[in-house]
Amino acid sequence: MAKAENVFKAYDIRGIFPEEVNEELFRNIGRSFSIFIKNKLQRNTSVIVGRDMRNSSKSLADAFAAGVMDQGLNVVDIGLASTDMCYFASGDFDFPAAMVTASHNPAEYNGLKMCMNQARPVGQDSGLKEILQIVNTSPQIQAVTGSIETVDVLDDFATHVCSTIDTSNLSGLKVVADTANGMGGLILPPVFSKLPFELEILFPELDGNFPNHPADPLQQENQEHLRQRVLEAKADVGLAFDGDADRVFLLDEKGKPVSGSLTTALIADQILKERPGESVIYNLICSKVVPEVIHEHGGTGIRSRVGHSFIKQLMETHDAIFAGEHSGHYYFRENYRADSGVIAALVVLKALSQHQGKLSDLLEPFNRYESSGELNFSVPDVDVSINRVAEHYKISIVDWLDGLTVDLGDWWFNLRPSNTEPLLRLNIEANNNKICAQAIEEVRTLLSQ
Repeated sequence: MAKAENVFKAYDIRGIFPEEVNEELFRNIGRSFSIFIKNKLQRNTSVIVGRDMRNSSKSLADAFAAGVMDQGLNVVDIGLASTDMCYFASGDFDFPAAMVTASHNPAEYNGLKMCMNQARPVGQDSGLKEILQIVNTSPQIQAVTGSIETVDVLDDFATHVCSTIDTSNLSGLKVVADTANGMGGLILPPVFSKLPFELEILFPELDGNFPNHPADPLQQENQEHLRQRVLEAKADVGLAFDGDADRVFLLDEKGKPVSGSLTTALIADQILKERPGESVIYNLICSKVVPEVIHEHGGTGIRSRVGHSFIKQLMETHDAIFAGEHSGHYYFRENYRADSGVIAALVVLKALSQHQGKLSDLLEPFNRYESSGELNFSVPDVDVSINRVAEHYKISIVDWLDGLTVDLGDWWFNLRPSNTEPLLRLNIEANNNKICAQAIEEVRTLLSQ
């Protein structure tokens, strides 16, 4: 059997198929998740299972479902789905759920995101460690096995998504979306069919080989097709989705990428205009503009570690109305505190409709700082490298909430180990472009020693 310890990450399961994740392991995880659920809820329940379009997803989802039924629980199979559609089903049915996906990773990868009923997260500190311990005991099949039924939730999901905004005063914006042969190609048509926008989708065909470009919109080279088409079509906005469509990145009418931080600030601004004083979560690599905007609307800003399981826990604790991550994840209380790329896109499109101008102009008030974007470094020893940098800046260290955060006044940075890859991730923000460039070179030199 593939070694489970190697694929259990901070908030999901991920590895290369079939060397690191395979059907045998997923059946065992399905059994273990069921035992965890029964222990946690003290009752039997059905489990929702969804999957993305990767070549290995169907067999892995079937194996996971078989493991669930091995423990006497029933399965609700929603078939092909985006991750936010799976979270919606968990909230709507009030069942735990599992989504077979490797998100933005290359085609050879696959993985699993799990949640409790009402889309409550299952991460390292909220269940994954316990599930891994159960996996290692290789639990056996129960005498009474569960059953499986297939349910189509796509139309209900589309209706739910549209219900999250006021659709009465939307304008006929021209929208180009690049779904990168991922699950956005499934969910966008039924959502936009209910709205007045003119939608064009690039690469809508579901294809786990990703024949056009990787489904990772965080990398700007993967936005090039979208940038060109936004300019050619004179579109108002471009939307770049990742493979499981729970993340979205914006391009303005000039084809210029909009950072996840600016999108977080814009959405927070829109929500807090209508609901001033609410709590909003943001992760610690978001721009300083995000807490500034929250404060300007009388809201309570709460800083979080990176990762959906940590954010969702904080949202529940503080009853937060919204949360945003620099990586393009946006969470909404009325969406069971789950992240949804398409809901975030609709909030932006509503704001743009009301603005009756260009997206670049709408975003201008939030363009207060210069940033490096996320820079990745492969180093011989992650701990040695990060400690070397910490020693250099030891009088300026802010905290170790998630990696190392240092604030030097006119610039700050966060350096943290990746939760999904053997890399160090660096994010720098500065008061201007010159300071930002100097800061990048300074930290890069420390990491290369």
